[in-house]
Order: sequence, then C-alpha cells, then structure tokens
Amino acid sequence: MSTPGDPEALSVELVRPYVITNGRGLPDDDQFNLITLVTTSDQPRPSHLDPEKHSVLDLCSGGLLSVAEIAGHMKLPIGIVKVLLSDLSADGFLVVRAPVPPAQLVDVSLLQEVLNGLQARFG
Repeated sequence: MSTPGDPEALSVELVRPYVITNGRGLPDDDQFNLITLVTTSDQPRPSHLDPEKHSVLDLCSGGLLSVAEIAGHMKLPIGIVKVLLSDLSADGFLVVRAPVPPAQLVDVSLLQEVLNGLQARFG
C-alpha cells in the first residue's frame, strides 16, 4: 500500500496526458461519446500494451461500461480515454456498442385518453 509521500504514488500523478496518448489527439472519426458502451473482445491480450491500456481492458472485462464511467474510474480526462479506446478498438481488443437511441415520444392525446379513462374508473 502506498503512502501520500511515496515516490511511486507521486510519479503516477505526474504523468502528463500527452505522454499517455504518445502526443496524439482525438481521431477525426471519433466514434465515442460519453454514453457509448464498451467491453472487451475474446481476442487474447498482448503483453506489449501500455499500462493505461491494460487498465482499460481490466475495467472493461467485467462487462459493458460507458466512456464516462471508464474515465471516472481511471481518473483521466475524457479525451485521453477516447484516444485509448480508439486504439484498443482499432486493434480489435474492444467491442463497441453505440448508445441506445432515445425512445419515440408517445402521442399526448393517447396519454390524455388513458388518464381520462383511469380517472373515470377510479375517481
């Protein structure tokens, strides 16, 4: 267990985001938004991945997580997480599921008729 003054704990906090992404920014075809769901694929994990990518795969191995949840667990900015997810997805280590589209709104007149019927029946 590390203590607050431990040099190892301090070094983790000092890693700059551009080091984690190797200086790259978000890709042009950014397929991830905050509610995109991600999980690991069945492809075996190589040992040459960066520690942050291993952390992402460890998090996602338990089931579907949103991009926002991954960023929260890893305590990294959303943009950095999106770059990591983009790399892992391109290499086939992640399965990405687009967010569920919002439901179609029901006709208000139908809801009013149901309400009127319930009020007539139950007072």
